Amino acid sequence: MSEKSVYHASIKELPEDERPQEKLIRYGAGSLSNAELLAIIIRTGTRDATSVEVGRKIIEYLDNDLSYFHQVDVLELKRNPNLSGVGIVKACQIKAAIELGLRTKQQDIANMKVSSPQDVVDLLMDEMQYLKQECFKTILLDTKNKVIKVEEISLGTLSSSLIHPREVFVKAIRQHAASIILAHNHPSGETEPSAEDRHITKRLVEAGELLGISVLDHIIIGRGTFLSFKQQKIL
Repeated sequence: MSEKSVYHASIKELPEDERPQEKLIRYGAGSLSNAELLAIIIRTGTRDATSVEVGRKIIEYLDNDLSYFHQVDVLELKRNPNLSGVGIVKACQIKAAIELGLRTKQQDIANMKVSSPQDVVDLLMDEMQYLKQECFKTILLDTKNKVIKVEEISLGTLSSSLIHPREVFVKAIRQHAASIILAHNHPSGETEPSAEDRHITKRLVEAGELLGISVLDHIIIGRGTFLSFKQQKIL
């Protein structure tokens, strides 16, 4: 029997208990593997592979790290020779589903209480660790350290000209924030703060003191790791 002959051309050829959609209906989405969830999104396979097998190839391509989905380009999925069966339509379906999940998570952060740097990392790591550009965000907090909103201040190489106190604190003032936490990523994956990182932090802390809005911390997001200015006693 050739290797191709063991593949199923259609998901309908699988036993009913192995069909992702039927499993989801019967047992809930939590019962499905990542490949099976992708199979539901992309719907159809190829002549040589079921949608589940196509989904498995995608998961393997991402080294089983779903968070990397945020940074994978649609054309990257389409062009990869190891991902046969993933055309532009399927690639767009996957990206749209991932974006919906991200937006759902962002809506869920309202009133989340921040009590440690790890809380900020849990909030931002998935979204920021694979960004190819530096992204600077502020987490706006109320008087009880509950999250009011997460604001993106700039995207690109960090500099004092981009991270101006006016741009940072006008959003905090509009949202009646009592304090803020600064956060940005390093595309290199390293978390050692640069001289510019330190300068920007010092400048924003001083501006916050004048405005009565405390800067509680500055978190640098790396590849699966982070640095807290407060924990390192830099702030």
